[in-house]
Amino acid sequence: MDKAKLEALRSRFGGDNESVIYDPAFKAVADRLFDKKGTRVAPYAGIPTLLDAPYRAIDWADPDFSDLDVALLGVPMDLGITNRNGCRFGPRALRAIERVGPYHHVLGCMPGKDMRVADIGDVPFRSRFKLESSHEDIEAAVAKIVAADVVPLSAGGDHSMTLPILRAVGRERPVGMIHIDAHCDTSGPFDGSRFHHGGPFRQAVLDGVLDPERTIQIGIRGSSEYLWEFSTRSGMTVIHAEEISTLGTGRIAEMAREKAGGGPVYLSFDIDSLDPAFAPGTGTPEIGGLTTREAQEILRGLKGMDIVGGDVVEVAPQYDATTNTAHAGAQMLFEILSLMVFSPSRKGQA
Repeated sequence: MDKAKLEALRSRFGGDNESVIYDPAFKAVADRLFDKKGTRVAPYAGIPTLLDAPYRAIDWADPDFSDLDVALLGVPMDLGITNRNGCRFGPRALRAIERVGPYHHVLGCMPGKDMRVADIGDVPFRSRFKLESSHEDIEAAVAKIVAADVVPLSAGGDHSMTLPILRAVGRERPVGMIHIDAHCDTSGPFDGSRFHHGGPFRQAVLDGVLDPERTIQIGIRGSSEYLWEFSTRSGMTVIHAEEISTLGTGRIAEMAREKAGGGPVYLSFDIDSLDPAFAPGTGTPEIGGLTTREAQEILRGLKGMDIVGGDVVEVAPQYDATTNTAHAGAQMLFEILSLMVFSPSRKGQA
C-alpha cells in the first residue's frame, strides 16, 4: 500500500477519529441509533417484540392508537390449517428474532424512526377452539385499528386470518392485493368449511372487500392447481413459480405495480412462497419456490405503492431447527414495514 495513502487513512479513521462517520446519510442513521456514549441497546436484551418496536399495551375495550402510524399485531391462530398445524406460534417466533433492521440500506429508510410504530400485542381471542369466532375477533380488532387511521401489519397465524383483516381494511372500499404465496388460496369449501386457509381470497372477493381486477398472485406452484380456477376467472393475475426465472424479479414487481396500483393495496406474504430450503418451518411446504433474495427484490420494487395493510403468515417454528424460517419471516415483515414509509397515504405523517 502507498504509505501516503495509509497515513491519510490513519489520520481520517484512526486515533480520535475512530468513531467518526463522515458520510452524511450514514451519520444520520447512527445519530438516531446510538446514545452519546456510542452505545445502543443490545439486540438480545429486553422484552422481545415484533421488529424490536416499542411495546404498547392496549385496552381493547377502549383502545388508543391516536399517535401511531403502523400497529404491529400478532395473530396466534391456526384453526384454518389443512396440513401441519403450529403457526399459532408464529408471532412469538418472529418476536424472538433479533438484528432485523432498523436501517433499510436499499430503500434508504428507518421505518421504526421514520414512522410511529408499536407492537400492540396479540388479537384478544375469546376462544382458542372456534374458527368462526376467531375470525370475528380478528376483524373487530383490525377494524378498531383502521378506524383510528392506523395501518395494520400482522404476524400470523394461518392464512385464513387475512379474510377478516380484509373485511376490516376493505370495509369502505375494496382494496387491491399483492399476494406472494405458493398457493392461490381461492378454493371452495373444504370439509364443510369455507373459512380454511386455502380459500380466504375467494371469500374476500365474494364479500366485496377485495378487487380481483387489482390482485396479483406471485410464486404459485405445487399439486393444488385444480383448486385455483376462481383466481383467473375472477380477473386475478397469477404468476407461477416456474415463470419467475424467465420474467425476472424486476418485471414481476413492475407487473404488480401495473395490476394493483392506482389505489389502496394490501400486501400478504405467505412464508411458504419461499422454497423449503430457505423456510422449512411451515405447514404446507412446496419445493421450487422463491429464494429470499428474489422475494426481497420483488418487495423492494413496490416502493411508492399505497400499502394500507399487510401480513406475514404461516410461520410454524417447530418444523425448523435452525430458526431460518422465523428469520426470513421477520425480514419480510421488515420489508413490508419499510415500504409503508413511502405509501402516499402515510407520507409526511411521522
